Order: sequence, then C-alpha cells, then structure tokens
Amino acid sequence: MASNMDREMILADFQACTGIENIDEAITLLEQNNWDLVAAINGVIPQENGILQSEYGGDTLHGPAYGPTSHSTAASSTPSSSSAFRHVVPSRQIVERQPRMLDFRVEYRDRNVDVVLEDSSTVGDIKHILENELQIPASKMLLKGWKTGDVDDSTVLKTLHLPKNNSLYVLTPDLPPPSSSHSGALQESLNQNFMLIVTHREVQREYNLNFSGSSTIQEVKRNVYDLTSIPVRHQLWEGWPTSATDDSMTLAVSGLTFPCHRLTVGRRSSPVQTREQSEEQCTDVHMVSDSDGDDFEDATEFGVDDGEMFGVASSALRKSPMMPENAENEGDALLQFTAEFSSRYGDCHPVYFIGSLEAAFQEAFYGKARDRKLLAIYLHHDESVLTNVFCSQMLCAESIVSYLSQNFITWAWDMTKEANRARFLTMCTRHFGSVVAQTIRTQKTDQFPLFLIIMGKRSSNEVLNVIQGNTTVDELMMRLMAAMEIFSAQQQEDIKDEDEREARENVKREQDEAYRISLEADRAKREAQEREMAEQFRLEQIRKEQEEEREAIRLSLEQSLPPEPKEESTESVSKLRIRTPSGEFFERRFLASSKLQVVFDFVASKGYPWEEYKLLGTFPRRDVTQLDPNKSLLEVKLYPQETLFLEAKE
Repeated sequence: MASNMDREMILADFQACTGIENIDEAITLLEQNNWDLVAAINGVIPQENGILQSEYGGDTLHGPAYGPTSHSTAASSTPSSSSAFRHVVPSRQIVERQPRMLDFRVEYRDRNVDVVLEDSSTVGDIKHILENELQIPASKMLLKGWKTGDVDDSTVLKTLHLPKNNSLYVLTPDLPPPSSSHSGALQESLNQNFMLIVTHREVQREYNLNFSGSSTIQEVKRNVYDLTSIPVRHQLWEGWPTSATDDSMTLAVSGLTFPCHRLTVGRRSSPVQTREQSEEQCTDVHMVSDSDGDDFEDATEFGVDDGEMFGVASSALRKSPMMPENAENEGDALLQFTAEFSSRYGDCHPVYFIGSLEAAFQEAFYGKARDRKLLAIYLHHDESVLTNVFCSQMLCAESIVSYLSQNFITWAWDMTKEANRARFLTMCTRHFGSVVAQTIRTQKTDQFPLFLIIMGKRSSNEVLNVIQGNTTVDELMMRLMAAMEIFSAQQQEDIKDEDEREARENVKREQDEAYRISLEADRAKREAQEREMAEQFRLEQIRKEQEEEREAIRLSLEQSLPPEPKEESTESVSKLRIRTPSGEFFERRFLASSKLQVVFDFVASKGYPWEEYKLLGTFPRRDVTQLDPNKSLLEVKLYPQETLFLEAKE
C-alpha cells in the first residue's frame, strides 16, 4: 500500500498525464486500480484519448531495470524501442489527442485577469476575452510575455508548446496613461523613441535604428537579423544592460540609455569573411527579409541550412562544436557545451551539471537519502538528423525542463567527435560495465541523441532506461515519471534504513555523551576534593608557621624580661593584676622604675601581643596601650598596685 507521500506524487503524475483536473475523480480512478499509476493511465487514456495499449502486452514497471535483448527482438521492434535496455514504460502510439487546457494570468497595470482556453485557440481569442474584461479594444492591445518571441492574433496556442500555467502582460501605447505618477512615467517611456546604434562586428558596419519604447528586445534582434543575416539564436551581443535578461522585455524597462544607446552584434563562432562578401550577403538578406523574414529564420528548423538559403556554401556557416575535441578538463568542456546549447536552442533548457561524471555521481547518489536524485545523461550528436528536433521540441520543453530540474541531476556529453566518443565509452565501461558501453557503441548516428536514466544503488549504478531521439514529449515525460516512480520506492527504503541507522547512532551518541558527562563530573569532583585538601593543608601549614613564629616571639620576650623583684625588695615595687578575656588572672611584681614596655612584653609573653590586644585600666578607665611605652610605671600611675584587663582590638 502506497504511503501518503507516494500517493500525492502518483496523484500529481496521474493528473499531469491524463489532464483530469478534478481531484475527487482522479482519486476515484486511482483507487479503482489500487493506486497503480500505469494501470490507471491505461484505463483512462484509451477511452478518452484513443491511445493504443502497450505493444509489449503485460510489460510492467517493476521488472528488471535493464538487460540485453536478443537480435530477433531488436529487429522486430520500432526504432524508438531498439535499445539494449528494456524500457521502463512501453512505447505508445498516439492516434488522437484531447485538447489541453491552458491557464493564463494576464497583467494590465494594477489588474490581473485569469483566462482559461484550449490549446486549439488562438492568440486573438485571448484578446477578445480581455476586451470584455478590461474594456479595451483588442486592436489597441499589445500582448507580451511570450517565451517564443512575437506572435500574431492568428497564432494557434498549440504551436507555441506552452506549459499549463503562463504569465502575460498587456501594453496599450495608443491609450492615455493612468493618473498615477509611476504608471505615467512608464507610459511616457513606452512612447519615447530610442536610437540604437548597432555595429556589425564582422563587417565593421553601423546601423542607426529607431524603436519605440514599447518594442521588445526580441523585435530588435529580429530586425537586426534582417540586416545582418545572423539568425537570432546565432547572435552574440555586447552592450545590453545587465537588467535586460528577457527578450520579451520592452526597451522602456530594459535599462537602455535614452535617447541613444550603442550595441555590438556578431555571429557566434562565425568563419572569417571578407568585407565585400559580408556586405553582399547583408544586402541579399535585407532584400529577401522584406517579404518574409521570420520564415527564413525558422527555415533551419526544417533541415534548411542558413548558407543554402542565401546562396552561400553551408561549410562557411558551420556551427561551433558543442564540446572541444580531446578536452582535458570535463568541467571546462561542459561549460562550453552549456554555452553553445543556449546559443542554439535558447535559455530554456535543462540545467547541466558542470563537472566530471564522478562529481555528478557524488551530487546525485551520495548525499542524504532524502536529497538524492536520479542522474540523467544526455548524449548529443551533431550529425544526427534527430538532434535539432529532440533538443528544441523535447529537451527544451518547459514541462521537461521543470521535471528534470526538480528530480534529476542532468549531465551531458558530445559524441560527435571520435575522441570524445571514445573517452565517454571508457567512462561508461568503468562506471556501468562493458555491456552498457557496448550497447552505446553499437548505436547508429541516426539513433542519437540518447538519454540515459541512472539510479544509484548501494553497491552499483543501475541504468534504468535508454531513451533514443525518435520520441515525443509525452513519451519522454512518461518514461521520466516511470523511472521516478521506481526511484521513489527505492528512496523510501533508503530513507527508512538511514533513519533507523541515525536513530541507533543517536542513541549511541547520547549514551557516549552521558558517559562522558559522568566522567567529567567525577573528575571535577575529584579535582575539587584535591583542591580542598590542598587548601586545608596550606592553611594548616600557615597556621603552624604563625604559631611557631608567635611562640618564638613569646619565648624571646619571656627570656628578655627582667627578673621579678621580691616582696621584701628595698626598691619601690608595683604589683599588677591582669585579667585575660577568658576571665583568668595572672599577677607579677615590677619595679616602679621599670618602663611600661616591660609590662607590654610580659603580657605578650603570656600570648597576648599588644598589637592585637588592648590593656585597659579600671579607675579611671583608660587604654594603657595608648601611653608612651618608655615612661616608667610610676609616671603612668601604675604604682603601687593596679588591676588591668585585656581586650581584643577590633
């Protein structure tokens, strides 16, 4: 049973393939087929669109992803299926087609109008709807924003190969501007005339061209094509402002210098021509372009070379190679490939990975399971008749570009040159094995271009599909979606395994962290105890030293005291009775002529140094330690007897 995430993807893919926009109806059809995408599509498309069933009968999506086919099978298959790999989605033949519904959001000044039409409608039909909504005559409207350049009212939408959702905007240069200052300034710019001085680099010739501000960059390039014979896709410009990023942008908002701006144009990788040949060619082109310039520019899409149109040998205007021969650095080769691809087919193309094939593997397969993608390898060949159609119509289709960007890492290689072909086959053998390399080696030129879909697995890289150039946009999309379905199932398993592994690792990390914290706590506790013991020992040592020092001082003072006079002494004797802070008393006799310092020394010898204790008299109350220690006891009136008490100093 598919998960909710899988069902959302299946529902989106089912609606994209069948065009059923009613979600309830789409869910009902999928549930009837037990959410089997291919079965549901086969159940709907044959009834509604007249598409035949698979010519492979019971071929399923979940069989082996690839494997060699027998020669008899290859001989009986159609060109689109003659590959050494079994296709993930069987090829189908489209008999008739249900019209697609296209959504347009059209912006006009401060309004947005939503328009829904079938792709069989024309541009004029859009204008008629806007005429009723905006109350603006259709003849006054300039409908801009088309990705394929200018169109007229008779252009059928189907021929433009538009995506389902589109954004356009309306310009009305012939109508008065709105009252707001910003809109007024824009309208004024649209009505201004710009002088473009365009220099043709190859012939060193200047053209002074006048365009209104409402003209688009695409219109300028088409006019330059009429003058220089350089098709728009081959034009190499210098001088456009950095803000001019879209050919559908008007000159008024492109950032051009008003009223005059200089530009330079040349041909991409054009061979050297003489001035006379180039001027003659420009003159011929200008004469023909007056009748139908657009038809000539598009003629190369139908197999007519530019040189054949204007009577010039095709070798003189040969296209630049997609990739340099014997390229040493794959990243530099891919940069040139991307630049040349953009110049040929426009900027709407897959985003090619710039780097080696190994680096593309790393980007696609070796990240977190949720971030992994499929790898799409595009193999280009300039000499194949299918290349231009495949690149311009299929590979550059907006739906294909968007789907590849969201779900794939796209890497490219040019197989035109034999050296580059041999180099890729070597890489292919190393990464995919000799069977895959041999299959690609046996592909004929007219079977190119090829599109390889690669899925990374735990121990190897698996080729899910090889898509040849003779396909359609719908079939290409179906194969990409089918490969994505297989990849999503594998990805869900990888995500589950990765989540379980991360959960186990998280538990182990938490246990290791708890153990580390416990060790840190024990170590900190032990260090604290050691510090405390060391501090106690230090303090004890200091205390002992202080006691020893005090005892030494006491003994010294005790030994230095004069002998105590006897009671029957003939000299005057003072008898002192001293009370300690603890309430004890000690007495001693001193000669009345003895200095007060002798009393202080006696008290200190008993453990009460006069620096820490005060010796106080009773009547009157006085601090004896404040008296002059050199005076005699008789002079300080401590004769014949006196009671003193000790008190600790604050």
